[in-house]
Amino acid sequence: MSQPLLIEHDNGVDRVTLNRPESLNALDPALIDALNAYFESLQRNRTTRVVVLKGAGKNFCAGLDLKAAMQRRGGVNEPPGVTESLDSQRRIADIVMLMRRCPQPIIALVQGAAAGGGFALALAADIRIATRSARMNCAFIKLGLGGCDIGTSYFLPRLVGVSVASELILTGRFIGAERALMVGLVSEIVEEDMLESAAAPFVDAMMTASPVGLRLSKECLNMSVDASSIDAVIAMEDRNQVLCSRSEDFKEGIEAFLQKRKPVYTNR
Repeated sequence: MSQPLLIEHDNGVDRVTLNRPESLNALDPALIDALNAYFESLQRNRTTRVVVLKGAGKNFCAGLDLKAAMQRRGGVNEPPGVTESLDSQRRIADIVMLMRRCPQPIIALVQGAAAGGGFALALAADIRIATRSARMNCAFIKLGLGGCDIGTSYFLPRLVGVSVASELILTGRFIGAERALMVGLVSEIVEEDMLESAAAPFVDAMMTASPVGLRLSKECLNMSVDASSIDAVIAMEDRNQVLCSRSEDFKEGIEAFLQKRKPVYTNR
């Protein structure tokens, strides 16, 4: 059997591929476990500085593998107990929690279907780049469930506003690439064969930042979204800048800027 998740590391960048193209990269137990293990491993990882997440084949991720889920529970007429159901739900939700907690910025490359849980993975990334074929939706409400699942009711209003988020969550309607760009859900639309190369300028810019500066910037952004006041945000920003200014990489960054060359950071 092929690995459900492929991880290639190259000079500080992890290229992570959901590898179930025959099932539109749907989330089965093996892929769910692999995603949890991978993103949990990033918490103390100082080698990986940026993550690029994509799906194998022509789709990003079609959400939960319903066939596998129904087989595990014995069909729709034999639902598991509450405890088992909650455990299964939490295993999927843990992925997006770990994505937000990991210090590395995540760039999601979205093509084809990004539905349900696949949409949630894209939303949990820091930057989304889409092809013209990208179609995203909160599929849950179309399956007899609530429309709010796996963090979508947290991420969507913050990314596109309450009105558009309400439309998508309450109807399960698809949002295509053009409208996603218009409402700020994705940063860029590219042709199908340009998706991976489109991530390069984002990766290059992030790799120009010092490792500690990049990590603290993601942390500060996450905290600022829910900050109680500008005072709390300024306090965190001040802390981050003082910490960064005490690092060896800060000295290297200043010298590289003055010498008009790329910095060579040592993560110290």
